[in-house]
Amino acid sequence: MPEPESPSTETTVETGEGGSVLPWWLSVYLKGAAMGAADTVPGVSGGTVALIVGVYERLVTAITELDPLAVLLLGDIHTRAGRAALIDRLREMEVPFLLALGGGIATAVVTLSRVLEFALEEHPGPTFAFFFGLIAASAVVLYGEVDVGTPRRLAVGVVGVVVAFLLTGPISGALPSTLPVVFIAGSIAVTAMVLPGISGSFLLLVLGQYEFMVTTLGDFVDAVLAAVTGGGTDLASTGSVVVTFCAGAVVGLLTVAHVIRWALDHYRAATLTFLVSLMVGALRLPAREIFDATTRFSAETAAVLLGAGLVGGALVLGLDHITADLGL
Repeated sequence: MPEPESPSTETTVETGEGGSVLPWWLSVYLKGAAMGAADTVPGVSGGTVALIVGVYERLVTAITELDPLAVLLLGDIHTRAGRAALIDRLREMEVPFLLALGGGIATAVVTLSRVLEFALEEHPGPTFAFFFGLIAASAVVLYGEVDVGTPRRLAVGVVGVVVAFLLTGPISGALPSTLPVVFIAGSIAVTAMVLPGISGSFLLLVLGQYEFMVTTLGDFVDAVLAAVTGGGTDLASTGSVVVTFCAGAVVGLLTVAHVIRWALDHYRAATLTFLVSLMVGALRLPAREIFDATTRFSAETAAVLLGAGLVGGALVLGLDHITADLGL
């Protein structure tokens, strides 16, 4: 496992390849951007990238040590001692590290969401074929890490496949993109940060909220840019969705992530078996989308779809090879 970064102080720097030196926050920001880029596409895990760049253990520790009661220190912020106590507590909880990492994640998600929105609108078939390859390869890799040799674990695996298969069927399309659903989706998707191998976007795909969130995020960015440039725009509709999703993510970090960690600590094999089985069952959704988007099958069309799927699979297998070389 790579060593965690140095404590988050303004004077901390990290030396990269070739002797280049980066401020600690810029290094963490770039690592967050790599995580965000991975978690924007279903099947590629930001948690896996966190392992590769060496921030996974620090991230999980920081998440589990977040203390909501720290807001009580704001009562004394008008005093020098109160401000010092608040700053010390924020550093103890690794908040500067989380802000830098989160900034990188957010930047990558916002940037790539525009690319994915275009791909889903203009080339849905190859895009979902790419997603299919990502998810299928992720399931293959992760099944190599779990043991389903007992009847109980086999049963858990079957339940996982069935649950995902049902969720990604008609139920998925029928699930409304209301604010309560978006809140729950955010709280569930964020758990991918503490689950190497499981993608947050994949979880959104299972819940039927992936395309909606990608499109809404793109519209929100457009609305913000229009407001900044003086154009008349209404941020309320898209902004409420983005804020609700982020609020759900915060709640998820403080609650669902702890539940997942507890399950992994006490029932690791069964938990991983269930999560990986979700990926297998969820292959129904990209497969359905591929067929719906392809009006006429031909040798050329099949080659494009197959190529997109192979690229997605190769990407996941490449990441797995890197983590194996690092001894992760």
